[in-house]
Amino acid sequence: MKIITEESLIKLLNLHGFDNFMGDVMKSLRRDFGRWHTFAKIPRPGMRVSAGVLELMPICDNELYYTFKYVNLHPKNPSIGKQTIVATGQLVSIATGYPLMFSEMTILTALRTAATSALAADFMARKNAKTLAIIGTGAQSEFQVKAMQIIRGIKEVRYFDIDAKAMDKFEKNLSGKDLRLIRCKSAKEATQSADIITVCTVCYGHMEALKKDWVKAGVHINAIGGDSKGKTELEASILPMSRIVVEYFDQSKDEGEIQVLEKSQAKKLVYGELYELINGFKCGRENEREITLFDSVGIALEDYSVLRLTYELAQKYHIGEELNMTPVVTDPKDLFALLN
Repeated sequence: MKIITEESLIKLLNLHGFDNFMGDVMKSLRRDFGRWHTFAKIPRPGMRVSAGVLELMPICDNELYYTFKYVNLHPKNPSIGKQTIVATGQLVSIATGYPLMFSEMTILTALRTAATSALAADFMARKNAKTLAIIGTGAQSEFQVKAMQIIRGIKEVRYFDIDAKAMDKFEKNLSGKDLRLIRCKSAKEATQSADIITVCTVCYGHMEALKKDWVKAGVHINAIGGDSKGKTELEASILPMSRIVVEYFDQSKDEGEIQVLEKSQAKKLVYGELYELINGFKCGRENEREITLFDSVGIALEDYSVLRLTYELAQKYHIGEELNMTPVVTDPKDLFALLN
């Protein structure tokens, strides 16, 4: 079984190239969303605890692999020097049921989330979009910018966070990246003149990090922080004025921005699922003045795509440690012999 640690993944990213990896994740997502109906999938089961949320994200295709990811959401972790979100994942052969790879997935989740946002924006944002607004400059934010640069050549980034230190970090990490960085004093200021607005906060509750009055004609919104029950980021009145696309309705209805709607109302308002855009069944945008919204919660298919890619590249570059996490026996029926 191949073990991909944080150190192994960073080595892989350095060898393959960050932009190349991000581009390959987008290609993998296109491939896998393109065969949407070949996957057995369920909304992720989650458990609320006093400090946050614990979730498991399983999925299986009918060809090669079963994958799952464990992920948490603990908003108070930064106050004790820990990350809000951490994750690990596993890739399993469906032919034998044997695990093939165990991997870190905190970095991989940030990469696949950004790649999915960019993929949706490629279908939904105006082709001439050059200005990106970021509301929330936490751990995901730089990845979102880098991915959006790939699909739209973003030149200007306007950003705001209630944490000044998070904005300092964001500015430091993206300085010298061929971007005009504009630090803003409010979320409202950040959205001015923006072609694409990405909202990625981690606060609990039904927040209004983005207000209806700030949303102008022609803008595309990536709402990626509303990813659990009871947690939203947009003023609810933005929903009926937008063309809404989700990843997986059954999960988005419980965890996305549309959770504030009755199910029948959500069914009417949601224009489609991402796989329908990728397969050409529906178009992401009809005109230059339309407001489009990708209500993203993150689904297991995205983890499948990035885990499969990581496994293939780890094989190519001979990265990762091989460890026996399953018994190695001469007689498959004699497990007890290992103890003698």
